[in-house]
Amino acid sequence: MSNQRFASVWDAIEDTKEEAENMKLRSVLMTALKQHIVHAKMSQAEAAKLFGVTQPRVSDLMRGKVNVFGLDALVNMAAAAGLHIEMRVLEPA
Repeated sequence: MSNQRFASVWDAIEDTKEEAENMKLRSVLMTALKQHIVHAKMSQAEAAKLFGVTQPRVSDLMRGKVNVFGLDALVNMAAAAGLHIEMRVLEPA
């Protein structure tokens, strides 16, 4: 068994650095959207209407099904919710 350490679970389970970075961004956006729903005490139906998606999509979001969401869809949902997204790009350490 390897004692290799990873900065993120995504670095450990994804095949490429590109896939890992994409999954990191998606998971951050999904967490923010889920927190927004919980803090606003919205039902899934209310969140779906606000985000412009179906209730089953919100259910997927709440269950953390990161594989069924693309970055574009998550950014659109966050913008529809009135959330402001900022991104930082860092040089390798």
